[in-house]
Amino acid sequence: MEIIKKVINKEDSKEASANKPDIYQEKMLNSRTIIISGEINQELAAKVSMQLLILQEISDEPIKIFINSQGGHVESGDTIHDMIKFVKPKVIMIGTGWVASAGITIYLAADKENRYSLPNTRYMIHQPSGGARGQSTDLAIEAEEIMKIKDRVARLISDATGKPLEEVNENINRNYWMNANEAVDYGIVNKIITKYEEL
Repeated sequence: MEIIKKVINKEDSKEASANKPDIYQEKMLNSRTIIISGEINQELAAKVSMQLLILQEISDEPIKIFINSQGGHVESGDTIHDMIKFVKPKVIMIGTGWVASAGITIYLAADKENRYSLPNTRYMIHQPSGGARGQSTDLAIEAEEIMKIKDRVARLISDATGKPLEEVNENINRNYWMNANEAVDYGIVNKIITKYEEL
């Protein structure tokens, strides 16, 4: 009987801690800060969208987003990009570690004057890749969709950086890596910072 009580108490305690709000998450929201880290996927897109909408309801004060991502799902990146544009508060973007692929789509959602980088961050732009399998007709449809996404991504980068569309299209044919200084020259980053006070 004593053993059963211990097991039940342990399970109750697990459930209580699972239902307890994440104290770090709460502190981050209180400071109006969001961290995007790792692969861009549907779960992350839902979480970041929710955080943006909550912070918008609280006040119109600026929101800071720190991003360190290798990229991931194109449409998940698009969702976060569009939500950043959609909410009323100004969004300040800080690149850290690496910002690549769908991560760039998210990063470029902030207005140019609000795009910062920590000094050792790397940036990478490229065209979307596909992994479709199936009948030849389905593959043809998939290839057409990938070309549409490539054109859209190229226009997004061109509009956000001021680079000619032809140059962007040429650059994204292969993985195009930049360090922070090169990303400033390209028009992706506005300013490299080393201290929080520089934001």
